Amino acid sequence: MDLVLKNVKKKDLPLLKALAKRLNCEIEVQDKPYNPEFVKEILDAEQSIKDGKGIKMTIEDIDKLWK
Repeated sequence: MDLVLKNVKKKDLPLLKALAKRLNCEIEVQDKPYNPEFVKEILDAEQSIKDGKGIKMTIEDIDKLWK
């Protein structure tokens, strides 16, 4: 049987590992990686800013976006 625990705090992980060992169970820790497409989009955006392709906006310009 598999048991999945979500949102476990790092400070609680050693306790869970000790409990699993005591009960002769395996424990597997998996960190969720970021979506590769999302990471590529962010890196491309950062590179375009470095290449001078970004735009500068004033507070007034940003304020107009909300209206």
